[in-house]
Parts: sequence; structure tokens; C-alpha cells
Amino acid sequence: MSKLRIGQWLVPVLAAAGVTAMVFTVAAGDKHYPVAAPLAEPAKAPFAETVSGAGLVEASTQNISVAAPLAGVVSRVHVKAGDRVSAGAPLFGLDQRPLAAELDARNAAVRVAEARVAESEAQLAEADDQLAKVRELSDPRAVSREEIVRRETAARAAASRVRLAQATLAQARAQARQTQVDLDRLTVRAPVGGDVLQLNVRLGEYVAPAGSQPPVVLGDTRTLHVRVDIDEADAWRFRPGARAVAYLRGNSAIAVPAVYVRAEPYVLPKKSLTGASAERVDTRVLQVIFAFEPGTQPIYVGQQMDVYIEAGERAAAASDRAAKS
Repeated sequence: MSKLRIGQWLVPVLAAAGVTAMVFTVAAGDKHYPVAAPLAEPAKAPFAETVSGAGLVEASTQNISVAAPLAGVVSRVHVKAGDRVSAGAPLFGLDQRPLAAELDARNAAVRVAEARVAESEAQLAEADDQLAKVRELSDPRAVSREEIVRRETAARAAASRVRLAQATLAQARAQARQTQVDLDRLTVRAPVGGDVLQLNVRLGEYVAPAGSQPPVVLGDTRTLHVRVDIDEADAWRFRPGARAVAYLRGNSAIAVPAVYVRAEPYVLPKKSLTGASAERVDTRVLQVIFAFEPGTQPIYVGQQMDVYIEAGERAAAASDRAAKS
């Protein structure tokens, strides 16, 4: 009977001891670690009411992907990344030898066609002279009717050969011009004046019009644009012409005032991602473009910026839009 009583008391005592040991272990391991300071201070909204969005820096002409119009091997590279070029300046060239040889053959065909035109015109002149002689006879009975018909037919045939030779010459010249155009296209030129943002071709490389990456990316960076993605939930608060301030991602001390340029009227699925944990990816965005002067600031095409756009108060904006509708 005493052993039973001891067992009844032993189980609660062991349970209480286990709970006490667990509490002590948890309390001993509960340490307060200092909060790590952020690598960069986040940007602060410069306006009382703002619409914010992530922006991507691009050239004022947009980033132009210059493609190769024809497939071929790169034989000349005239620029390097960072160069400033004028409109029409050569960027790179493809191997011209096959088309140069073809152009020589086309030009030879033109010369042959010109000689045939001269020959057929001489034959026509002779046929017309022979026909004129029989028509100028004072006595029509001196030449038979069959001879007159034969000379008239010969003159018409000679005229037809002249027209055929002239058409052949026109065709040969057109083929030569087409080959010359194709030859000129082997030198890829800048469509606009701007800076070479990226150069993806090297001597000896093969390029094609449908390549995976453009050979040259070009754009005017004297004035930069930032393309801001405004979440569709906040798009109604945006006002065309509103002021904006763009902060460089990673250094909020670098801020530039931005001037409204335009808003793309098509709301599209979001593609530009910032990597933030709270970022919405399954949404659509209104893209708004602002311009700014980079000056000496270390801002480059392709960088991300945090852009704050001035907006009216929510209640006032809602009432204004309701009144307009």
C-alpha cells in the first residue's frame, strides 16, 4: 500500500520537474539580438499625398535594339560601348565579298544589255533606211509588193528587238540596284544619334536578324527617362502632369526632380520586379514616363529608381473624378 502511494506522488513530481527544466532552458536561450541597421536608408515621400512605384531608367529615345538586316559574319566593328554616334554613322559591318562579287556580275550584265540596245538600235536604223528607199521610188512598179512588205516586216521586227533590248537593260539595272542596296545594308548604321549602350558583336561572329540578343543597343542619354510602374489599385490617383521625385535605388541621398512626359494608355501585366518580399507580382500596372537631367549623378540606363508622384487627397480625387463622370 505504501508503494502505491509513492507511485501516485512520483508521477506529478517528475512532471513538475520536467516543466521547470523546460522553462529554465527556454529562458536561458532567449537572447535579444540587436536589430541590424539597413544598408541604405529608404527614400521618404516628398509630398503629403503620393503615388509611388518602381521605375526603370531608359534612354529618352527608348532603348533601341539595332538588328542586323541580313545574316552574315561580322567583318568590321566601328564603335565600342559608351561611344556617342550621330544618325547614320556606321556601327558594324558584315562580310561583303559574296554580294560584291554578285554586284560585279550584275554590272557586267548591264554592260552587255547596253551593247545589245546599241546593236538593236543600229539594226532598226538600217531596216528603216531600207524601207525608206523603196517608199521614195518615183515609180512604184520598180519594186514588187512582196519586197515592200518584207522590208516593212523587217523594220517592225527591228523595232521589237530594240524594245526587248531596252527592257532587258532596265531589268539588269534594277537587279544591279537591288544588289547594291543589299550590299549597303551589310553596313549597319545608327538610326538616331545617341550613345552605344551595349555592344554584343565581335569580329568573326555570325549574326542573324532573329538572333537571341540585339547586336547593338542604342539610345540618347543626354536626357534620361524613368518608366514608372504604378499599381492598378493606385492608377486612379495618378494625375497627368503631376510633379515627381526619383530616388536612386541603394542611395536615397541621390534624388532628381522628374518632369512628366506621357502615360502609356494601356495597362499591362507587371514585368519589372524589385525583389521586395512584400511586392505584388500578380497585378497589372500603368506605365508613366518621366524625364530628368542626369547631370553628374551616377545614374545609368537600366538602373531601378523609387519614384514618388504627387497625388491629390484620396477623398478629393474621388469626388473630382465622380464630378467629371
